[in-house]
Amino acid sequence: MLTHTKKPSLLKKVTRGLTVGSVFTGNTLVHCCPILALGLTKLIKPSAKTDETNVNIANNWLSINNWLIDHVLPETQWDIRIDPDLDLKLDGRYIMTCNHQSWVDTTVNQYFGRPRMPLTRFFTKWELIFIPFVGQAFKILGFPMMKRHTKSQIAKKPELKHRDIMEARKSCEQLLSQPFTLLNYIEGTRFTSEKHTKQKSPYKHLLKPKAGGLALAINILGEKVDSLVDMTIVYPDGVPDYSGFWLGEVPRIVVHLRKIEIPQWIFDGNYEEDRQFRAQFYQWLSQIWHEKDALIDEIKTQYHCNTTP
Repeated sequence: MLTHTKKPSLLKKVTRGLTVGSVFTGNTLVHCCPILALGLTKLIKPSAKTDETNVNIANNWLSINNWLIDHVLPETQWDIRIDPDLDLKLDGRYIMTCNHQSWVDTTVNQYFGRPRMPLTRFFTKWELIFIPFVGQAFKILGFPMMKRHTKSQIAKKPELKHRDIMEARKSCEQLLSQPFTLLNYIEGTRFTSEKHTKQKSPYKHLLKPKAGGLALAINILGEKVDSLVDMTIVYPDGVPDYSGFWLGEVPRIVVHLRKIEIPQWIFDGNYEEDRQFRAQFYQWLSQIWHEKDALIDEIKTQYHCNTTP
């Protein structure tokens, strides 16, 4: 069991915050600019070599961020647990599911994945494309970006219902030319007690899963991937915000990975058109989510945490 470490002093936190903020911003600009420049060349002449170069740039970007975590946040202790039957490799192809509590989750995903798995892309909101440099880099690197349409918008324009699916399908298919990790936060939003109560979620530590994105990814990529990987992230000392993480206020992080077997019937089904298949798929996913919920409870008990969400 990892021990709880002493919190850094205020002066150290301020110094660390300025250092991390400066290096993080500079690192983002240095790496996003060439990604954007190469992205423009793809409009003229698409090239697998350009895609490979952009992935290498992105991996270097993440490596520097990970170096910051290791050297500027030494108080943060990582408890990483990987099931023995899960064989991870940098040239593999993976679909990954994960619980979602904070923006820190994405940094945890990349910190874990960079030395073990291919570059992680994740389903993200279209609105992120308007974040300078980062949003455009996500698009160029092949992150599936989804627009959210209301029921009234779809009623007025029914074609909107399928437009996102077509765009996501195109993004997923483009990944097949290279190693990849495609991450899906299948709760669809970050966990909060308010959302948990409003949903009347049957899970203690999780929101209800949304099956559509995962079903689409498996439909397009399923038999071509090495594994469906389920990642569980637990913050024993409370869910942090992004600034708190970089200020060294997260003493312990637990990351657990396991392999999920995909039944053959899922490969043969049609989630979009078959109502019975959708119900069966959701039941299968709900079982995975119940197992994850129990795992989170077990980890919190090991760390003597309050298991109330």
